[in-house]
Amino acid sequence: MTPPEYEYLRKVLRDRSGLDLSADKQYLVESRLLPLARKAGLSGTGELVEKVKSGSTSLTTQVVEAMTINETFFFRDKIPFDHFRLSIVPEMLRARAGRKSIRIWCAAASTGQEPYSLAICLKEMGDALTGWRVEIIASDLSEEVLEKSRAGLYSQFEIQRGLPIQMLIKYFTQSGELWQVNADLRAMVQHRQLNLLHDFSQLGLFDVIFCRNVLIYFDQDTKIGIFKRLAKAAEPDGVVVLGAAETVVGLTDVFKPCPQRRGLYRPSSVPAMHSNAYAIGNGPKLAAMAGV
Repeated sequence: MTPPEYEYLRKVLRDRSGLDLSADKQYLVESRLLPLARKAGLSGTGELVEKVKSGSTSLTTQVVEAMTINETFFFRDKIPFDHFRLSIVPEMLRARAGRKSIRIWCAAASTGQEPYSLAICLKEMGDALTGWRVEIIASDLSEEVLEKSRAGLYSQFEIQRGLPIQMLIKYFTQSGELWQVNADLRAMVQHRQLNLLHDFSQLGLFDVIFCRNVLIYFDQDTKIGIFKRLAKAAEPDGVVVLGAAETVVGLTDVFKPCPQRRGLYRPSSVPAMHSNAYAIGNGPKLAAMAGV
């Protein structure tokens, strides 16, 4: 791949997915795209770029998906899931008692470990959610990873990354060398192919939005645009959860951090959560989940 070909791909990736690659990442692009070129029967990444330039929509989509970062695992980083089960959901149970429904969006769901981790947290709450309607929407740019998420099939290596053994036994069934998420848990998650660079108002409003470990790959203007759209997708008293390396500070004022809760943000138009919503002792059912 020549430098001009790499520059062309950088622009395609930035325009199509928001992925902002630096000039010194050509080796990474070539290593990711060489298997795709061979699969397509091409001589190398140079010919692949020429096919993309010629207007091959299918191949362009495959290039974008091959370069999209899909690193994920169950209960990744742990702290956001502690916040979810010990403070966010209890607060929502109080705030939504009148309508008895909660909408949750995983905005960069990849192969499904995050939305299924949230579903497990909700299952573990038992009777607390009896009579409630809970929606979990899992979206991603890549249809390939969404198909894997829908199937809920994971290798032993994927299972071992973050999933406690008691949760494996309780919510998964072994299928040959793979483990499959049980049908009732899979039924809790709906899947949508979606590009965060585009309008997503058709999804409606959400009480909780997980948008973790994806914005770090975007440039500043792209992040600001996504934050503005996320603010329109969040309920006025909703919560947005970002990754540990992501923040709105210095970028936008549409969200404000929740005090002493790293990674949690509220729309700027409403007060922060009540302090008692963050108390660790929210009843025996929630306290018993501390090992998740």
